[in-house]
Amino acid sequence: MNEETVHNKSLVILLGVVTVAFIWILLPFYGAVFWAVILGILFAPLQRRIQLKFGWQRNLTSLLTLSVCLVIAILPVIILSILLVQEGASLYKSIESGELDIAGYVTNFKHSLPSYFQHLLDRAGVGELDGLREKIIKSAVTGNEFFATQVFSVGQGTFDFVVGFLIMLYLLFFFLRDGAELARKVRSAIPLQEHQKRRLQLKFNRVVRATVKGNLLVAITQGALGGLIFWFLDIPSALLWAVLMAFLSLLPAVGAGIVWAPVAAFFLFTGAIWQGVVLGLFGIFVIGLVDNVLRPILVGKDTKMPDYLILISTLGGLAIFGLNGFVIGPLIAALFMSSWDIFLETKPRIQLP
Repeated sequence: MNEETVHNKSLVILLGVVTVAFIWILLPFYGAVFWAVILGILFAPLQRRIQLKFGWQRNLTSLLTLSVCLVIAILPVIILSILLVQEGASLYKSIESGELDIAGYVTNFKHSLPSYFQHLLDRAGVGELDGLREKIIKSAVTGNEFFATQVFSVGQGTFDFVVGFLIMLYLLFFFLRDGAELARKVRSAIPLQEHQKRRLQLKFNRVVRATVKGNLLVAITQGALGGLIFWFLDIPSALLWAVLMAFLSLLPAVGAGIVWAPVAAFFLFTGAIWQGVVLGLFGIFVIGLVDNVLRPILVGKDTKMPDYLILISTLGGLAIFGLNGFVIGPLIAALFMSSWDIFLETKPRIQLP
């Protein structure tokens, strides 16, 4: 073994060790780094258009693009979160005071069921109205006590969120300003042919844009439509249910139906026939139509992945990475497919051991 080979192996080992160490120190803020990269990819075309149109320095165009990103993508989320907290607090107070009688609703639903299912509910301890109401009130009080003891934890979580948010904005500015140069350096370090690297990069960018923009547009549309029909039917906390449907709509095929379908069934079983019929028809032909029409156009068409692969990769990503997984899961699946396509195309030229 000559000296050059030893030096090369030592360099590879050194690169592996320092890369693992670098990833390890970034793990506490991986969400901030990840979303800085994602938003950088999404808003890079806008930054380039501003640069070409006005000819300003990259610092100024990056700062302007960052401001647009704040207005379009971040401030609405913050405002919605504040409204959601207020809605949740109002719902909690209504349950605790008895103004919203969930026990009565459950009892009416129970009485509308066949006797066999009523017996099962009795065995589960939710058969008697007074006992059920007492359990709900007791749970509300317990929840209030738990909330009171978690003030410090909530404050710590808020502090971590603010720190992560500021780190994301800081990194996003530099990704907008230097993103093209960073991408070139990453491409030069990948040991593939130039056309293969370009293909993977295009696939990466296309999947990120399609997944984020497509899924968010579908989620916002389904959440807004669901909240509108809930408000029309005078269902309490329509905003809370709208946000929940928007989040669940990130799951292809099932999505918002997890919320509106049980509510429609509850209406039908409790004798509110017209409400149940209206909600069911609206859910199938309006909310469901958004998922069946828009999602294949906005997500499946650009990612060029079958629906079943998008579904399973989204579910797996959400299970492992939390909310970030709705992007990470399909992205890994797309790169997996592209990598195997490249391997199969070059297989005759590859000598396997």
